[in-house]
Amino acid sequence: MQLENSFSVAAPPDRVFAYLLDVNKVAGCVPGAELSEVVDPTTFKGKVKIKVGPITVAYNGTARIVDRDDNAHSASIEAEGRETTGPGSARAKAAMSVVAENEGSVVKIVTDYNVAGRVAQFGRGVMEDVSRWLVGEMAACIKANVEAGESRDPEPHRTRARRRGRRHLPRRKARRPRRSRSTRWACCSPCSGRGSAECLELGPNLDTGPASGRG
Repeated sequence: MQLENSFSVAAPPDRVFAYLLDVNKVAGCVPGAELSEVVDPTTFKGKVKIKVGPITVAYNGTARIVDRDDNAHSASIEAEGRETTGPGSARAKAAMSVVAENEGSVVKIVTDYNVAGRVAQFGRGVMEDVSRWLVGEMAACIKANVEAGESRDPEPHRTRARRRGRRHLPRRKARRPRRSRSTRWACCSPCSGRGSAECLELGPNLDTGPASGRG
């Protein structure tokens, strides 16, 4: 199967192409991807987890940068992997190029891929939808990071999820106001103790004695 994608970036081709070949940065833009080892400048290993229909599959694999042409701003990436919990496998080759357009660049990616195993049962339509979503998320992340001078989080599509996942601290219980030490108690009738039904709590400036001039 083949899939074609393109997107614009408000940055010069040299800068965009260099970002695309920086494995550590691009891996953070691929949903479900995890870089485990950089073997050499053109070979790296990693893991990717994707959901296709009702199932989720994970692949361990190796990718290599081939056919690199810095002058033409083009390169290809070949990748292959196997399922971590099954006999399935996947293989892909992505040819990418960066061309100047106005004051920015246009990135074009043509991907040929084939899969075997459980995910193959869902057919071409489902696989194309999943692939387009993955490339779309990756493109949006790369575009945002390059245009922002790489000052943003390298995984902006996960930022909201992290915020939603923050633990909410328990609310502190309101403290009951302390009773003033100068509070005095006056009993209208013999009472069993402070705070009983027959006792009245008086403020610090109230007199408990008999009021003069009262009838």
